Amino acid sequence: MSKSPTGTPKLSVAVIAKNEVDRIGSLFDSVAAADEVIVVDSGSTDGTIELCEKRGARVVTVGWSGYARQKQIAMELATGEWVLNLDADEALSPELADEIRRSIDQADESIKGFSMPRLSRYLNKWIRHGGWYPDRKIRLVKRGCAHWIGDGLHERLEVAGSVRELQHPLLHYVYRDISDQLNTIDRFSSVFAKVPRQPVSNLSVWLGVGHSFGKFLECAFWKLGVLDGIPGLIIAVNSAFYVFLKHAKSWEQTHVRPSSVIQE
Repeated sequence: MSKSPTGTPKLSVAVIAKNEVDRIGSLFDSVAAADEVIVVDSGSTDGTIELCEKRGARVVTVGWSGYARQKQIAMELATGEWVLNLDADEALSPELADEIRRSIDQADESIKGFSMPRLSRYLNKWIRHGGWYPDRKIRLVKRGCAHWIGDGLHERLEVAGSVRELQHPLLHYVYRDISDQLNTIDRFSSVFAKVPRQPVSNLSVWLGVGHSFGKFLECAFWKLGVLDGIPGLIIAVNSAFYVFLKHAKSWEQTHVRPSSVIQE
């Protein structure tokens, strides 16, 4: 990748990671043309840090502070004119890598960011239905022109300027297996339930049943998840389960007190 007219690196890649040694290698393979890779690690113990350093990345260890804040730290450490923000379980398709290189070379001064479709792979299948695709994300931005914002669950890049759409997909190796998805559902539903809100009534749990059934129908049929076969069906069921858990755990926050310690 060539230098920018100011002499600074043209493209930096900013990544956050924790215990991703089994997946982050694909990311490095796909961004070989970048000028630098910054990895903000939040305490890996599986060899992630050593692998990233071996692949030439600058690794900075920062205690976990939430998705948006962690990604902001990584982006601010980058020195390139353009910053590509990736998760450790993502990689560029070869077509997207070429499209990024052409786009930043040709971008005029009014362009401050680019969005791209994200294509997820789950249970050995690329998922193109059920609401999972195109899942367009802003990930490539002019340094200093964007900021990560979010509530702990849904972080996103806010760009001060014009954003153009790229056409080729960012590849997302979303869950290692079904258990990984269920662990994520459990973790995210707990985060959702702990967000301060009005006390939740008993009716909320019953509403959760209805909402979860509606979510299943949405993912499986309205958004054609059944066309992705058994993986699509599993996604629809687990998406419905996540909706129900959000209602149930919100009710739990209001109605269930922590068990007192039993004195013997």
